[in-house]
Amino acid sequence: MRWTYPIAALGLALAIVIGVVAAKPRPVTVTVTMVDYRFVPDHLTFTHDVRYRLHLENHGKETHEFTAPAFFATADIGNPDVLSSDRSEVLMQPDDKKDVFLTPLKPGTYDLRCADHDWFGMVGGITVK
Repeated sequence: MRWTYPIAALGLALAIVIGVVAAKPRPVTVTVTMVDYRFVPDHLTFTHDVRYRLHLENHGKETHEFTAPAFFATADIGNPDVLSSDRSEVLMQPDDKKDVFLTPLKPGTYDLRCADHDWFGMVGGITVK
C-alpha cells in the first residue's frame, strides 16, 4: 500500500508529459481583411502540411465572400461548418470576424475572389509551397 501513491503520482506525471509532447502545435495565424472592394493582403502564401488559423475580417460596408473552391478542396478543414454548404467559400457580413482552421495539403497556386465583387477587381491569389 505504501507504494500506491508514488506509483500513481508517477503515472499521472508521465501522462501529462506525454500529453504535452503529443499536443498539436499552435496554428500559424494568417489574417485577411476585406474592405470595399479588396482583400488585404490580396495574395496569401501557405506551406503544405502546416496547420493554420485563417482569420477573416470584413471591414467593408457590404457582404463579401472569401471564395477559393480549389484551395479549400485540397485542404484539411478543421471546422468545415464555417464554409458554405459546397465548401467553396466563407460568407462575411459587414463587421464579421471568422476563423477557418486548415492544413493545406497540395502545393500549387489557387484563385481567390469575392464572388459578388470579382467584376470590380476584388480578386487575389493563394500559393501553397
